[in-house]
Amino acid sequence: MAGVGVGSTSTTSLPEEEITLTVKWSGKEYTVRVCGDDTVGELKRRICRATDVLPKRQKLLYPKILPSKLADDAVLLSSLPFKTSLKMTMIGTTEDDIIVDQVESPDIVDDFELPQDEAVEIKDKHGNKQKLRRRISQYKIELRNPCREGKKLLVLDIDYTLFDHRSPAENPLQLMRPFLHEFLAAAYAEYDIMIWSATSMKWVELKMAELGVLSNPNYKITALLDHLAMITVQSDSRGIFDCKPLGLIWAQFPEFYSSKNTIMFDDLRRNFVMNPQNGLTIKPFKRAHSSRDSDQELRKLTTYLLAIAELDDLSTLDHNNWQSFSEDNVKRRRHQ
Repeated sequence: MAGVGVGSTSTTSLPEEEITLTVKWSGKEYTVRVCGDDTVGELKRRICRATDVLPKRQKLLYPKILPSKLADDAVLLSSLPFKTSLKMTMIGTTEDDIIVDQVESPDIVDDFELPQDEAVEIKDKHGNKQKLRRRISQYKIELRNPCREGKKLLVLDIDYTLFDHRSPAENPLQLMRPFLHEFLAAAYAEYDIMIWSATSMKWVELKMAELGVLSNPNYKITALLDHLAMITVQSDSRGIFDCKPLGLIWAQFPEFYSSKNTIMFDDLRRNFVMNPQNGLTIKPFKRAHSSRDSDQELRKLTTYLLAIAELDDLSTLDHNNWQSFSEDNVKRRRHQ
């Protein structure tokens, strides 16, 4: 394990004031910039970007700050008494074996539905929009294949959406969701495809390669996004949590993608909170060995994606009702 020393350039911070931290790790120094309205969780994410130590592997220590404060990802940095003369220590280990890391990670079962008015408030909250703007400036999406003019955009989660990451198996292909390649090949005719996972980029690349997604001749993946692209938002009823703001993609490729031509599949509906009109909650694919023969989700969603591909504005749809959608709906909307 390695220690990270962090020295702050200011003793106090206002909520929107930028805090510059000097991070010392493995004999090198890095500059990490955060804001007062960022959380400890966001600080860990920035340190991860610099050191490759995943946030959940980090233990932060700082003089005169209780360890419990730095263990709580929801704590705002503006509430912590950073001083120029003191350094923070981070104890953590880089992830060499990503698969082992994923198996050890706790299962995510705490999904929730936010009240409509609260969801709208989160999306429109000034502070959350600021966080999105900062993420846009910090995180650059690297294209694996060019964006295609005239195509819509499909953004896909991995865990429990395309792959059962918890069940044991000798071969990852045994945990792949049924009809995955057929689904991606059919969708590719009308949609550019991006993969966005709340895990590290190393794991995203490894898992997609093992499943044959990055080398399939029948479709191409436009880009991969990882947990560093996510932002932290606050809910009155559910506290602080991470989400996947599609505005990050739209801001970097405005000539190709927008709220009108984008749809995202994820098994956690909270990931859509910044773009609720663009999210479709997919049935989680779990217990792959027993459910493989009966899971038809991707086959059914293929029909839905192709049916709505003709529409000019996907954001007007209620994706909660996707299973009852039909070609007749498309014809009526086209005439309207």
